[in-house]
Amino acid sequence: MRTFQEWWDNMPEELRQKSRRGDEMNKPLLNQINYVLLHLHLSNKHDIKPSHSELKDWIHSGQVDVMRTNK
Repeated sequence: MRTFQEWWDNMPEELRQKSRRGDEMNKPLLNQINYVLLHLHLSNKHDIKPSHSELKDWIHSGQVDVMRTNK
């Protein structure tokens, strides 16, 4: 199973920039990942999308935030 960072490093640079622009210093948000997944789907790049197990692990292990909270 890949970590979020392993998967993210293999995404097209343009998608990474568009999805995280201005928010690079924070932990990735699920909404940003959904943006990338939609574009991968529309481009028929299904083979590089993460599995359900990977997504679940990224959220439960804290690699990705579901929403931004102020601390």
